[in-house]
Amino acid sequence: MSFSLFDAPPHEPSQFVGFAGNPIDRQSEQRADDSVEKALADPSARVLLVRAGRVYLKANGTGFSSYYTVTATSALAARLEHAVLLGFTPQGPVLAAPAGLDPEELPEGIKAIDYRSVYIQGLLEAPDLGILAQGASLLAWHSSHRFCSKCGQQSEMRAGGYKRLCPGCGTLHFPRTDPVAIMLTVTKDRCLLGRGPHFGPGMYSALAGFIEPGETIENAVRRETFEEAGIRLGRVVYHASQPWPFPYSLMIGCFGEALNEDITIDAELEACRWFSRDEVLAALAGTHPDGIFTPPKGAIAHTLIRAWAESA
Repeated sequence: MSFSLFDAPPHEPSQFVGFAGNPIDRQSEQRADDSVEKALADPSARVLLVRAGRVYLKANGTGFSSYYTVTATSALAARLEHAVLLGFTPQGPVLAAPAGLDPEELPEGIKAIDYRSVYIQGLLEAPDLGILAQGASLLAWHSSHRFCSKCGQQSEMRAGGYKRLCPGCGTLHFPRTDPVAIMLTVTKDRCLLGRGPHFGPGMYSALAGFIEPGETIENAVRRETFEEAGIRLGRVVYHASQPWPFPYSLMIGCFGEALNEDITIDAELEACRWFSRDEVLAALAGTHPDGIFTPPKGAIAHTLIRAWAESA
């Protein structure tokens, strides 16, 4: 029987995680330096407004909307001079901009809600949640990279927000994405879950850590698992990824094959232990006798844990 690289499930697992449903046509090869100005002049333009890790949502009768007309953004003191062009949908251009109005001073019908709560509570549909991840990540990068790392002079936005140019030394700077490995260590019948000190009582999740320069995804998975739990891994298999706007990361989800089962907990973890498949299924269902539960649906950790638990 022949083997194909594309022998895989019909649906990519990444489609089912939060912040991954972005339908934007980015038109990346057509980003001119005046593309933001042209987009803002388009009557069909829609603007996403964020500030300090929150998106400004407006009640629309049946739920919430994350978009404003260019004219309506003035009520929230939008800083359109710092707007970025995310791309286009059939309805027109979509931009993101920082909101100037403090979250405590919002008019009636407008709420400033943190990104994590928006996806956990299901306040936006998947396409809009994906667009939020793009806009929030890009604006966060601009906020933290206003000055040239080569000469220190303040740089200027170009290409609709997808690069910055230093007028002093001519250096170009491009938006970054920080890769993070998140991994579920497994044996035939058990998986390894841990909890950090900041987790809610009873929640256990997959382990995770940043991928370092010069490191493959697989080796990062092996290193982080050994550092955090003392477990050595053999095979590592990629499963799914998730845009993660905290502030501009990409979560890369993998499974790792455990070569030993004796745990040595790192200081980063409050607890770490093996779970049987039945225990994990109970945790996913919210019926674990010890009140243990997993991250919510939409989190890539949930996707990894459920995929393994239901694979038998």
